[in-house]
Amino acid sequence: MKTLLGKKVGMTQIFTEAGEVVPVTVIEAGPEVVTQIKTVENDGYDAVQIGFEDAKPQRVNKPMTGHFQKAGVPVKKHLAEFKAEEGETYEVGQTITVADFEVGKKLDVTGVSKGKGTQGNIKRHGHARGPMTHGSKHKRLAGALAAGTYPSRVFKGNAGPGRTGRDTVTVQNVVLVKVIEERNLLLVKGAVPGGRGGLLRIQYAVKGQDK
Repeated sequence: MKTLLGKKVGMTQIFTEAGEVVPVTVIEAGPEVVTQIKTVENDGYDAVQIGFEDAKPQRVNKPMTGHFQKAGVPVKKHLAEFKAEEGETYEVGQTITVADFEVGKKLDVTGVSKGKGTQGNIKRHGHARGPMTHGSKHKRLAGALAAGTYPSRVFKGNAGPGRTGRDTVTVQNVVLVKVIEERNLLLVKGAVPGGRGGLLRIQYAVKGQDK
């Protein structure tokens, strides 16, 4: 399934021909270069490896430098793999751009959500707060975690305070609204995970795609 790596530029809005306002996320995607073709015979599975964003040669270790030299492509910061669909053929050194994506199709966009640090149970899990008056000392604290007699312990996975955010999140079936080829930009409807500059993986939707 054709895949692009890109960076989140930010959000804005555009107008349709009917004058409707559409909120969009701007993604700078590609161009990608094919760095390796993996096969069952050599690697145990079939896949197409792509590289995104040039890196300084001195910041790449020797094994990866040799990998890029073998492919005859500049060193890249990010690598990803995808499985080619039936009938698709790729070659090492081939370039994949936003022009390969069709406006109106649905995409799955994967990124790392914004980190919130350590948060309480109310913000993290949406728990209700306690009474705020009449001398209550239980306002935003977590409630009882377990009974004393039985089971006399706290079950694993109990929802409580802790680290929030910075998780890998996939937003499914976002519509590709516009493609700006000369600037390598994709405009997708709605929000996608992460902050400005965050790395994103964009591919055609696995489910819900319009035929």
